[in-house]
Amino acid sequence: MAQRYINDVLAKPDAALEMTLRPVLFSEFTGQKKVKERLEIAVQAARQRGEALDHILLSGPPGLGKTTLAYIISKAMDSNIKCVSGPTIEKAGDLAGLLTNLEERDVLFIDEIHRLQKTIEEYLYPAMEDFKLDIIIDQGPNARSVRLNLPRFTLIGATTRSGLLTAPLLSRFGMKERLDYYNAAELQKIVIRSARILGVPIDDEGAMEIARRSRGTPRIANNLLRRVRDYAQVKADGKITVQIAKLALEMLEIDENGLDEMDKRILETIVLKFGGGPVGINSLAVAVGEEPDTIEEVYEPYLIMEGYINRTQQGRVATELCRKWLKAFDEQGNLF
Repeated sequence: MAQRYINDVLAKPDAALEMTLRPVLFSEFTGQKKVKERLEIAVQAARQRGEALDHILLSGPPGLGKTTLAYIISKAMDSNIKCVSGPTIEKAGDLAGLLTNLEERDVLFIDEIHRLQKTIEEYLYPAMEDFKLDIIIDQGPNARSVRLNLPRFTLIGATTRSGLLTAPLLSRFGMKERLDYYNAAELQKIVIRSARILGVPIDDEGAMEIARRSRGTPRIANNLLRRVRDYAQVKADGKITVQIAKLALEMLEIDENGLDEMDKRILETIVLKFGGGPVGINSLAVAVGEEPDTIEEVYEPYLIMEGYINRTQQGRVATELCRKWLKAFDEQGNLF
């Protein structure tokens, strides 16, 4: 129960606090150097011409800054931003209400855009390309089409699974940028900045310890910082040192490689229950008690990037690195 609570806290940060930690300018945004440079140039060029920015697709694993970049782009364009999640747009009228309330050069940010209903997606095509929206009113013999003219807006879509987007929708994005995981040095800068905003004393070594275990993800780094802050406040003098960070992260069951309880369960299951694989994602999900989509979108990318598992046509396969980690983990008496 305690571990489930910890996982829930790490996965769902306080929204208000997260907003305060988000950078609001390109100059404050750490990492993603090439992506940031291309976006800055596009924004500057659009402002000089007095035009709306091209539609932008931001893809990559959760927590890397897609939403943050959308807010930064909106501020840099000196425009308003409206945010919505793809699954919440259920009817054409919902989309029409969003689009008709936009003003010239405004930004519409659709998170998880790959989860848009196909019928809604088709309404987006003329809106993105011609800035027009065709709405069907009434049904049967009384049905008629109404064309609405839209202001020139910018659609920013965010997705964790760009492969699920249809070709017609992909082709309508003028810019497609993929965000990659951060290195430890970049995450250390983010942790130090967040600690300064939160008013938490932290030294460079303590920040690096948190950064190394943050799975290359700023959102996780900020969440871990909050948990380590709580530990330092209760168990120490409030300052985060490397020793305090290690003790706090050990309490959270996050090892030196950034693997949490579910990561360990996935690796142990592949090796011990399925003989190292290959194992299908659905069988693996049932064995560990997690949804297949969550494993694919949240846990698997990092495990593949770090070389613990491989994805093959037959299923997931444990690597030699995974077996070495499991042997060391077993020697500590931690296997379930």
